[in-house]
Amino acid sequence: MPTLIFGFMKKFLLAPVFVAFLAAVGCNNNKPDTGNSAPETPKTPAIAYSVANTYPHDTTFFTEGLEFYKGKLLESTGNYGKSKLVQYNLVTGKVEREVALDAKYFGEGITVLRDTLYQLTYREGVVHVYDAKDFKKIKELPYSNGEGWGLTHDSTFIIGNNSGNSLYYYQPGTFKLVKSLGITENGEPAVNLNELEYINGFIYANQWQYNYILKIDPAKGEVVAKMDLSPIVQQEKNQNPNAEVLNGIAYNPETKKFYVTGKNWSKIYELQFNL
Repeated sequence: MPTLIFGFMKKFLLAPVFVAFLAAVGCNNNKPDTGNSAPETPKTPAIAYSVANTYPHDTTFFTEGLEFYKGKLLESTGNYGKSKLVQYNLVTGKVEREVALDAKYFGEGITVLRDTLYQLTYREGVVHVYDAKDFKKIKELPYSNGEGWGLTHDSTFIIGNNSGNSLYYYQPGTFKLVKSLGITENGEPAVNLNELEYINGFIYANQWQYNYILKIDPAKGEVVAKMDLSPIVQQEKNQNPNAEVLNGIAYNPETKKFYVTGKNWSKIYELQFNL
């Protein structure tokens, strides 16, 4: 009998303690938000644009580089056995001059600096150098910084990339590497930088396998804005099932207009936006 009474009293006395414990646990699991949670990743400002016009583009051109030189549109095309350098009339699409690359070369990005045209190759480690006025071959330069992708210049250096998030600055005439610059977007590496165009102190980069064109501030190494060209890409693919990825940026300083196209696209799109 005493044992039973003691057991009963023990349960009776411990009950409030158990209830208090449950209450404490409940409170700890439902702490109010103190506002110390991690902030959301900031979004890159979007560049609003409109399509001002379209022009014909040869669907056999596997676009790797696009450039204006004295009002004429130049294009470098890729694929082994099909790579070439072409000059043509933007409005009509008529080819005015072209040079075919040897079948061992896969053509890539191009740029013109002081009437000299530079054309990268993909994995061949060679830069073709031409007189931009007549496409006469001047020389070949060695390139040993990985694959060749996009190319542009800032009037002092030739600027290229090789698929990562870095831009490489080369000395004109020798293609000697001077420096490299890693590019970030919201603190993260800006991947797949491809075709390039330098405009008013900024570098615009096509982002391979994405529908974006990134606006890069080279002084900071940061993406400061970007264009989403998904509607244009979708429109092109709806009209041209053989169209591949967006690739090709050109700015005509004479008319201050901006143009984009893609690999095997049927059109070049003239865009209007605030540079």
